[in-house]
Amino acid sequence: MAEQNTEVQGVRMPDLSRLVVSSSPHVHSDTSIRGIMLSVILALMPCAIASVYYFGWRALWIMLVTTASCVAVEAIANAMMRQRSTIGDCSAALTGLILAMNLPPTSPIWCCVVASIFAMGLGKMVYGGLGYNPFNPAMVGRLILLLGVPGIMNTFILPVKSVSVWATGAEAVTSATPLSMNWMECLAKGGAFSYADMFWGRIPGSLGETSFFAILIGGIFLIARRIIRWQVPVCYIGTVALITGIAHAVAPNDPRFAPLTMHIMTGGLAFAAVFMATDMVTTPVNRTGSVIFAVGCGVITAVVRLWGSYPEGVTYSILLMNALTPLIDRLTAGKPFGMRTAAKEVKKA
Repeated sequence: MAEQNTEVQGVRMPDLSRLVVSSSPHVHSDTSIRGIMLSVILALMPCAIASVYYFGWRALWIMLVTTASCVAVEAIANAMMRQRSTIGDCSAALTGLILAMNLPPTSPIWCCVVASIFAMGLGKMVYGGLGYNPFNPAMVGRLILLLGVPGIMNTFILPVKSVSVWATGAEAVTSATPLSMNWMECLAKGGAFSYADMFWGRIPGSLGETSFFAILIGGIFLIARRIIRWQVPVCYIGTVALITGIAHAVAPNDPRFAPLTMHIMTGGLAFAAVFMATDMVTTPVNRTGSVIFAVGCGVITAVVRLWGSYPEGVTYSILLMNALTPLIDRLTAGKPFGMRTAAKEVKKA
């Protein structure tokens, strides 16, 4: 059929009978949920490799158990709720891997399974599945273990020095994390750990939090792929650095107030800033809200670390700010395009 055109005030217009009007969205993207999840899993690989290198095959076993358990729980929940299977979007696998990164390398297998059940059941599927959960599922699973078996969750081992040691199954040596030590003794010449140990990952801790270098690689990858906003990890880590830096400057000889560099490179701060404070479901949707969320996480983390009885505050900060996400979204929501404000409507009337 030949194209019919009309002219309106000298402007040639296309044939309107051939115009197709469809429902929104009109701008589409090739990005899919599965693609995003796989990108985050790929970004976690440096942390996974570092954990296996420093803590042996046990770390790999924990990752496999939590991932398989999370996928199984989601599949069972889908069947019980008579929903179509959603395990293909890889969100359950990602939750399992992030959960493993938050567990000590000495975690018993039954703890890994229990944490996975609570993470997926109580943290995600009870709300209806992906997109409906208000709290980060991996953090829910970790919190259950922190409350139920704190002794297990606070038992850490020294990383091995070479592949030959863990390959032969040598006995692990328990040790406190740098954050739970007297920082002056820890960083003293000949002390327990150096900044180089903290950067590369040669310190006790959960599987994914020890190597700042591995986390940095994953973060750069996600920012480059535009999976996460760079403002979130920067504001989260920057807030903790600011508060702990001021505290250390005011009382440099206080054993509670470690230097800001130590706070940045130890504990779960960097890992949470990159992989959990950037969760698309449980954090604010716009940039302003994300920054407020990150700053709030930083304040809570710093307060717990400096003045709380627990050396780490990441779990509580993420979950508390998750609870505030709907309020943050409401306060920072922009005006829909083309919508007039109430004041303008009244004035026009």
